[in-house]
Order: sequence, then structure tokens, then C-alpha cells
Amino acid sequence: MTPNNSGDTSKSNPILRIQIWYALLIFVVIIFGTRLFYLQIIQHEYYSKAARAGQLKQYEIPSERGVIEAYDGSSIVPLVLNEKRYTLFADPKYIKDPRKVADEVARIIGGDANTYEAKMKLDTRYSILAKKIEKKQKEALDKLDSKGIGTREEPTRIYPQGDLAAQLLGFVDNEGVGKYGLEQALNKQLQGQPGQLRAITDAQGVPLVANKDNIVQSPKSGDRIRLTIDLAMQRQVEDILKSGLDAAKSKSGSVIVMDPKTGAVKAMANYPTYNPSEFYKVEDGNTFNNASVSSPLEVGSIMKPLTAAAALDQGVVGTNTTYFDPSRYKIGDATVTNIEEDGGAGTRSVADILELSLNTGATWLLMQMGGGEVNQKARVAWHEYMVNHFQFGKQTGIEQGYESEGTIPDPIKGFGLNIQYANTAFGQGMTATPIQMASALSAVINGGTYYRPHLVDRATSSDSKESIKKPEVVSRSVVSSKVSGEMITLMEGVVKKNYALYGLDKPDGSYSIGGKTGTAEITKQGGGYYEDKFNGTFMGFVGGDSPEYVIIVRVNEPGIKGYAGAKAAAPIFSSITRMLISSFNVTPRN
Repeated sequence: MTPNNSGDTSKSNPILRIQIWYALLIFVVIIFGTRLFYLQIIQHEYYSKAARAGQLKQYEIPSERGVIEAYDGSSIVPLVLNEKRYTLFADPKYIKDPRKVADEVARIIGGDANTYEAKMKLDTRYSILAKKIEKKQKEALDKLDSKGIGTREEPTRIYPQGDLAAQLLGFVDNEGVGKYGLEQALNKQLQGQPGQLRAITDAQGVPLVANKDNIVQSPKSGDRIRLTIDLAMQRQVEDILKSGLDAAKSKSGSVIVMDPKTGAVKAMANYPTYNPSEFYKVEDGNTFNNASVSSPLEVGSIMKPLTAAAALDQGVVGTNTTYFDPSRYKIGDATVTNIEEDGGAGTRSVADILELSLNTGATWLLMQMGGGEVNQKARVAWHEYMVNHFQFGKQTGIEQGYESEGTIPDPIKGFGLNIQYANTAFGQGMTATPIQMASALSAVINGGTYYRPHLVDRATSSDSKESIKKPEVVSRSVVSSKVSGEMITLMEGVVKKNYALYGLDKPDGSYSIGGKTGTAEITKQGGGYYEDKFNGTFMGFVGGDSPEYVIIVRVNEPGIKGYAGAKAAAPIFSSITRMLISSFNVTPRN
């Protein structure tokens, strides 16, 4: 029989079988070669970036926050500095035993090991475990040689003067952000610009510093800020304020001392206070507020000199003008009255309005602005002076966080406007901050120029460029120079008449000392005023041939009997006046 040749010829033909396997091999090689070409040549950049991304870590190099300093006589003393602390961080990818590492960390720096362990298990390459750890703790952590945890040096804010000028300075929180005071207002200027480090790491996450792919951008330090305040004066003002509040049985208060010829604040004190280095220990957040700029109040009778200045400047009264004071005015359904010691109805002068603190006298001044009665003309004229001359109802722009603008009622819209504006003439029904009052009085007694109040004297950048802050004029026509001189004389007359009540020595003409008390009713939340709660205020100045310092005192709810302005605030003013004359070269009159 003939053999069957229809089967698989490859089995019977070894040469053909070899050729087939060779062809398959060539085909596989071509496929792999093509794939390698695609990956290594065409997709090289893509996979190179992907590989670097697995090893690349980006770090922010924190900048050093700017130093804050101030004058202490002829010396320059630091108020705020930076001290080295360390941030402990973890890269969970390289931590093989989170529990063990967490226990070791807790043993060295304290804290909760469970919290550390949880942070070591997060889906991230950078997890912060703790901040502000000390150098000894950092060195102990380094000895652990635990892969996946490390420390980063960071400057930490310290306040070497303790609680001195605390509300003025503010503090820096755990995120490195300035809060309250100067730290908040000048946060951007103080914090500088952080640097950047992009580091290629090895398999254990250790940066290969010498790698060419590292990119370093150096941080830029924040500006060095020098303040206008004098530390010796600040210390004494804070001590006087605390003693005065204790004597008045008051829990809180404020004092401002300002140079009326420049708007520079020389001292700004608040009580109660705190240590900015330990801000986290403060339980009442109101303690952080600088009440001198952020807590407006109905200022009371210290408004009367400004009302008189506005009426004199408009020419509707003169310093020799007299009038019959009825001791009460009926305005709408309300009645304006005076204190019991006003002496009753009688002929009065502009000087009497201030010396006797006549509410009816302030109302009479407002009436003259309206042609003889409280009307829309009077309201508009007085509103113009309050808002556009004295700058009430606006932020002053002083370098402080959370500055308040206060409130001034609209002269046209609303109900009961006539009695409301009569109240504003003697400091009720409106609100202002102590810094607003200090700036307004400065403008009235310095010849009529309103300088923007400021705390910064100069700033020096990281490249040593110094910028000196010149006095900034907001307005040169607050009142005329003639009225300015008249107001100095009128306010000196108030002190001459009441020096014993204020706790001052009898004026002998050697120094120019003028001022005005204020006792302001405190509003209830639901409307109206408390009958037994008052704030005491005092607004005044001291100098020689011209005023050299303006002083504003605020005492909240004193617990002693008598008028809060005279019994609580005036003694603090008197003590500060003596201190300025004896220690800060107030020049006697020629």
C-alpha cells in the first residue's frame, strides 16, 4: 500500500520545524524590541518624570520672621525675636512599624502615641507629628535612626519683654500666622518669603543633596520693624494704669500717649494683659484685643471740647460768647439735663460749658450750628465735623489687627434724630475708640493738622534697605490755628478749675496741662442704659509752650463712688502727667 503523506509535514521535516521556531523567535524579538524602543526612546521623558516623582519630595524652607524692636531712651531694644525650634514630621511610606515608632516618639517628646501612630498611617508623604520641639528632644529623636521620621528647623517667636505691650504686639499662632496687634496687621511684611527645596531621595527617603535635580530657592527674611513707642514710658504707663485700676476697683482699662505733632504713639497700654509667648494659656479671647483700637465706647463728656472746637471753627460762637443756660432742654419727648453740681440755671460761657461739664451747654453749641435750634442744619454741620474733620466712623489705619471704626448716626435718616444728635454733642449715642479720640484731640491742639496715628517708625528689609515712616497728613483743616490756640486755653482752664478734683498739683504756669473728664452711661443689650454702670474717660495734654503729649485714659466700670471720669480716670491722667514731666523731658514754658 502507498504511505499516507497528508499528515503534519513539520514533524517529518526537521528543517521546516527549525525555520518555524526561528521565525517565532524573530517575531518575539521584534515585539520586545519595539516595546523597549517605545518605552526608552519615545516615552523616555514620561517615565523618567514618573520615576523622579516617586523619589521627589518638595520641602518649603520657612523664612525667618522679622524682628520687632523699640526705643528705650537712646537704646534700641528687641521686643520680639526668633528662637530655633523643630517640627517633627513623618513619611508614612518608609515607616514599617508605626506602633513601635509612635511609642518611641511619645517617650521622647510626650503626647499621645495613638495620635502619632494614626498620623504615621495617613495616605500622604508628609505628616506633621509635632511642632516647637526643643533641641534636646530633636537630638534624642535623631539617635533613634528611625526611617521615615525627621525634623525640620523652624524659627519660633519669643517675646523677651514678657507681657509688656502684649496687645499692641499680638502673637504668632502654631501655623506661623500673625494674630492680633502688629503681628496681624504687618503679617505679610514680617513673614518674608519662604524658600523651596525639591530633593531626590533614595529608597529610604533620605535626600540625595548632591543630586543635580535638586532645586533650592533661598528664603527671604521678613522686615525688621522699629516702633515709635518708648519702652521706659510704656513700662511706667502700664504700671500706672494697673495701680489706677486697682484703686478704682476696675477690672480693665486702657491708656494712650501720643505725640500730637506727628501722630506717633509713644505708649499704648491695656489691662488685663498676657504673655504672647504663652498665648495658648489665655482662656478669655477678649484679652487678646487691643481695646485702644478695637473696642469703641460711648466716650462721654470728653466729646465736649470737640463740640466746642467745631462751633468755634464755624464761627457760630466765640470764646467770649455768653448765653442763658436753663439747666435743661426739652427735645422731642426727651429732656437733656446736667449733673447736680451744675449750679442751676444762669448765664454761662463757652468756658463754663467745659469747666462745669454742661450737657445743656453742649446741646446749646449744637443749636448754634443750626441757627438756634437742633434741626437738620445742625445735625449735618455736626456730622461733617465728626466724620470729615475728626475722622470718626472710620478706621484710622494704625498698624493693628481688628481696628474698629466706631459708629456715628446718620444725620438725615432715622427716628428721634434731634435728641440723638444732642446726645452725641456730649458723647452719648455715638461710639469711638481711644485712638480716634487721641488723634482728634491732637489735631485740635496742634494747629489743625490731623496726622494718621502710627506705631511703626521704620522698617529694614533683608537686603538692608531702610524705609523711615514720615508723619502722614490726613487733613490740614480740622480747625483753624486760631481755634486751636483757643482750645488749648479753654482746656487749661478746665484743669485750673478742677485740679484738686483730678489729683493734680495747683498749676503754676510752668507747664501747659489741659484736659476733660468723661462719665459715660453704658448701654443695655436690649436698649436703654444701665442706671448704675458707667465708664470713666479722660482726654488731655501736657507740654510747655505747646502740647507735647496727648493722653487718653479709659476705665471700664469702676467700682468706687463718684463720677467715673473724675474719680477713676483723672487720677491716672495726673500720675502719667507727673511721670512725663519728671522722666521724659517735657519742656517748661519760656
